Amino acid sequence: MPLKLGPAGVPLSCKGRTIVEGMDDITVLGLDAMEVQTVRTIQPQHFDQYWQAGILSWKSDFEMNMHGPYYAELLGNARERNRTLSKMETSLQAGKIVNARHLTFHVGPYGEYDPGHEANEQVANVMSGVVDRVREVWGDETEEEDYAAFPWVHESEPSLVGIETSGRQELWGTVEEVLEVCNHVEGTVPVLNMGHIHARGHGRLRTSEDYAELFEQARETYGGSTFYCHFAGVEHRMGNALHYTQIKKSDLKFEPFAEYLAEEGDWMDITIISDSPLLEHDAMYMLQHYDKARQRLLEIRARDERRAKLAAQQGIDPEELKIKEEEAAAARKAQMTGEEVVPDTPKNKSSAKGKASQKGGMMSFDEKEDEDDLF
Repeated sequence: MPLKLGPAGVPLSCKGRTIVEGMDDITVLGLDAMEVQTVRTIQPQHFDQYWQAGILSWKSDFEMNMHGPYYAELLGNARERNRTLSKMETSLQAGKIVNARHLTFHVGPYGEYDPGHEANEQVANVMSGVVDRVREVWGDETEEEDYAAFPWVHESEPSLVGIETSGRQELWGTVEEVLEVCNHVEGTVPVLNMGHIHARGHGRLRTSEDYAELFEQARETYGGSTFYCHFAGVEHRMGNALHYTQIKKSDLKFEPFAEYLAEEGDWMDITIISDSPLLEHDAMYMLQHYDKARQRLLEIRARDERRAKLAAQQGIDPEELKIKEEEAAAARKAQMTGEEVVPDTPKNKSSAKGKASQKGGMMSFDEKEDEDDLF
């Protein structure tokens, strides 16, 4: 599974503040992606930085991406929509110069539309035009002389137009809406902002099964295997995202996502961008947890393969061999500690309840005091 991780912007620890210096620092940290933030406007003096970043990205395996304006009104009246499209145009131009693989855009409020088919159809029509404009900006690959400064135009596909999920009830961008539009407009990709999805779903993403359900929904509706994700901790209330936080301080945890990616994510081509206030620190935190999940999975598979081979040699069922191994491990532990230890096997689980001490007709268990419990 191609997985790329990186921060949204120049790393906080970067001494220089240019994009190229940020790319160098990100690579040193073991990450391989970056999202350039053009959330308000793009100044002409930045284009030289973008071109240098594009050259570096083209010559390496570093993935550049770009985020368009945060405030959008694509479902507004003609004036509001054109004002948004003019801001998006500068992002399209900058995306070509920086060799961006993904261009992420918001849709904005529902405006005069009600959630449903009519609003989705309008978004699809607008985004279809944006995709066409991206291809125009990247130009005809046969025009080598006009595009000598941008060699990646001849070797890479035009930027994918990412449509981002929103984190507030009044904004267009539920998972269902984004997947439906991306399914109908070629050249688009769903941008699954996990913080937004978690908040809008009142704490929806808590287990690896929740992520499995989300991506199974995407597989059935969207049909593609390319995904662009944002991840950060999030403070939320009543189905609305309030602000991003570091991952450790949020009820949105990355460990279940890492577990899902390690076990079932081989079919995906996925990029994850850290939106956390800690930027690269949380990006590295995510990478470490993904590596740990992969290592655990490899250890489990190696153990299961060894057990299957031994069971075949002994002519018994692997589950029977597992029970014997657990009993042997429990016996070794009892010998070392001098205590009687009951192995955690199916036949002993039911009898364990009867061995709990009873006093005055009430069950009594010795439990360690939770040091984190202040009450």
